[in-house]
Amino acid sequence: MKPTELFASQVVKAERSKVFAAWTSPEFVRQWWGPPPFTCPHAEIDLRVGGAYRLANLGLDGEVIWISGIFTHVEVPACISYTWTLSTHTAEPSLLHVTFLEHPEGTEVRIHHERFADEAVRDEHALGWQGCLGKLRQFLTEGHHPG
Repeated sequence: MKPTELFASQVVKAERSKVFAAWTSPEFVRQWWGPPPFTCPHAEIDLRVGGAYRLANLGLDGEVIWISGIFTHVEVPACISYTWTLSTHTAEPSLLHVTFLEHPEGTEVRIHHERFADEAVRDEHALGWQGCLGKLRQFLTEGHHPG
């Protein structure tokens, strides 16, 4: 593993198509996205290669951090890749790969996030991904059924 990449995963007790829909449909993303205590009041997702997305991470202080980028690979419901730019960072975009794998207990969501500017930014994202994946698991196990 390079010092400017990270890996994370989470098993979610839901069918792969439902987990994929929760990750890629704006109406569902707004319900769970963002590591605690962040929420997502706004989500735009054009799920196609070359399509753009834009997510709002709203903090308790009222500040919004925008996450945006372009989809570089879309394979429903198996995997997606997209560039990742934060409104609070001036670095070149990083690259995110999300894979949705069938698992005996539901679906394993695997994150491979690479091309961070430095290890400090990577470490911030590692914490953020753990929070996001936990909220996704909670959203889907509380009876929400996308798709």
